[in-house]
Amino acid sequence: MVSKDKVTFSSFLKKFPPIDLPITLTDDMHHTFSKKNDPLSVAMIQAYILAEETEQPDEFTEFIACFKIPKTEKFHAIVYWKAELLTYEYILATYDKKGRLINKRVIAGTKANGEMLERSVATIEEDWIIYCVRGVAPADETNISPSSSQSLHLELLASGEIIVSD
Repeated sequence: MVSKDKVTFSSFLKKFPPIDLPITLTDDMHHTFSKKNDPLSVAMIQAYILAEETEQPDEFTEFIACFKIPKTEKFHAIVYWKAELLTYEYILATYDKKGRLINKRVIAGTKANGEMLERSVATIEEDWIIYCVRGVAPADETNISPSSSQSLHLELLASGEIIVSD
């Protein structure tokens, strides 16, 4: 495990450029981020993404820095993409000004279990409301039926907490 003092929190944050909201995260948007953004170092991943994890990823797990949510004054909010075997996730993580994790949550992605395919997309609005839509379909079908879709509204609070909102 790499200690946090080998990489600074400010250098980690620089990997996440601020983005104009609203933005919608879809299956393949990580390609755009991987072309535009510098890669995260192993030390950064260990210090700021995996520090709070109970399970360490395998050597095939990939992380891509996506963006920083703008106009956060009391905290930092970033989105990164994590790819594991049959699971691809966009994760919203919030940190205090010293780099300590406040909260994190998967907001979009794709997950396959062999028989079923679960896809979710998320739109982050200017007011930090996050609209998530999730659908599940047999893995051999390309379209997900709207009747099998579920929606979830999340909210990013001024404290950095991520909550389910009504």
